[in-house]
Amino acid sequence: MATRRADKSPLSTPKAASRQKAATRRPGRPSGSINTVEQRNRLLDTAMMLFARQGIAETTLSAIAHEAGVTPAMVHYYFSSRDQLLDALIDERIQPRRIALSKAFDVNAGDPVMVITQLAERLMQTATEHPWFPGLWMHEVVNDNGMLRQRIVERHGQAHFQHAIDCIAHWQAEGKLNPLIEPSLLFVSMFGLIVLPLVASKSLGNSVIKRKLTPQDIARHAVAILSHGIGPVASRGKKR
Repeated sequence: MATRRADKSPLSTPKAASRQKAATRRPGRPSGSINTVEQRNRLLDTAMMLFARQGIAETTLSAIAHEAGVTPAMVHYYFSSRDQLLDALIDERIQPRRIALSKAFDVNAGDPVMVITQLAERLMQTATEHPWFPGLWMHEVVNDNGMLRQRIVERHGQAHFQHAIDCIAHWQAEGKLNPLIEPSLLFVSMFGLIVLPLVASKSLGNSVIKRKLTPQDIARHAVAILSHGIGPVASRGKKR
């Protein structure tokens, strides 16, 4: 009996084996009780919020960990670098929305006013459903020093954007759209008419203007200006 007790390994018990498994777990690796998909998504949500608030260049993985309430090792378990995290955000959160917005030019390619209306509505829906969207675009797309715009182009190109420009030029050639419009500036104009008012409305506080102004009002305003300008609509049908 004494021989058996002496030969018994310290790792032969279930508790000892469990301790050994925990000791060899990769640093930052979540325990089995945590849903890794949910944890990864939460880190992506946190990163998107910080990028929109203060810009990509000013946001470190440590800052993301602190905001999410986890250790830096946990963030590194999912993303080895900020660039890898940024690429994941582009592929999983931003590019699908770019594609959804561009589909307006596929469904009603023969009606410019309908396309502009649907584009405005989809842009407004994206901006209101995802609060990070306006701030991120202001920091990283409109800003010359933003890192996001070039990164998106490098990963996914500009095929959707070029398709939209080609549609606008085609409508101009057919006489369906004002020939003085610059096709490459339509999206910029749309963003300016929709995203900027959303950003500016935050500074209005609890004013009467903010309480009366709805996302639908902003979208309608943008479509009206882009479709009819600022002149009276009735006067456009009159002959001189």
